[in-house]
Amino acid sequence: MSNILNQRHLDSLESEAIHIMREVAAESANPALLFSGGKDSVVLLRLAEKAFRPGKFPFPLVHIDTGHNFPEVITFRDKKVAELGERLIVGSVEDSIKRGTVRLRNPATDSRNAAQAVTLLETIAEHKFDACIGGARRDEEKARAKERIFSFRDEFGAWDPKAQRPELWDLYNTRVHPGENMRVFPISNWTELDVWQYIAREKLELPPIYFAHERQVIPRNGLLVPLTDLTPPRDGETVETQVVRFRTVGDISCTCPVSSDAATVDAIIAETAITQITERGATRMDDQTSEASMEKRKKAGYF
Repeated sequence: MSNILNQRHLDSLESEAIHIMREVAAESANPALLFSGGKDSVVLLRLAEKAFRPGKFPFPLVHIDTGHNFPEVITFRDKKVAELGERLIVGSVEDSIKRGTVRLRNPATDSRNAAQAVTLLETIAEHKFDACIGGARRDEEKARAKERIFSFRDEFGAWDPKAQRPELWDLYNTRVHPGENMRVFPISNWTELDVWQYIAREKLELPPIYFAHERQVIPRNGLLVPLTDLTPPRDGETVETQVVRFRTVGDISCTCPVSSDAATVDAIIAETAITQITERGATRMDDQTSEASMEKRKKAGYF
């Protein structure tokens, strides 16, 4: 009985997400789907397949590449795009640095995570996108918890949490003026557990770093920082080899794995069911700078 109820729950979430995607395709003049190769965007791809196949997607795929991504994820991204036969547009933070629109103290090693907002806005302006579909969920973080499914952004790409549009009875106001755009989150009402259960049901392939593997890490402030050229140990820190997995993937400079021996989807589901810390709270250094760090980034145009 519990399995039947769970399948009905996933069916309901899937139906809502497909409705939202079709609403974007019907109401937006030039939408795009943000695809990073992470688990949430992989779920979005499957939902898009169910919404629009056997035809082509009515939008291109877009990835904002910091240049500091985990190589396993980029390899998976390119493989998946090739399998789908869809068009991928890559916005490069490195190109923004060269243009001078992004400035970092040390471009070779500084975190480029927040700088993605600039490159995203440049990519939106270049291609005149009026809606960008993303995989953000309300359970991830407090700022995302209060954001609408259709999240209006002004001509500067900024989000004003006090000026959000009502979304009663699944009715969405998609109107934007030239230069404005929407960020749309079809899986906003999903949880991390829902995502993994859907991955299990649909038998979706993911980058290998989502599953338990040995990796050299640096214990730091309650997190396990992966040892890389971008994240070397500081004075007095020790490097350990641990069995870990990534709950979320992003810029190397701010994304940490968690200690885990969950090497299968079923094992991850069991582990996720009892965890008490959100995936961003457990893994993202950029969200620990302040309680309002995500909201500040969103107001500046972040995803």
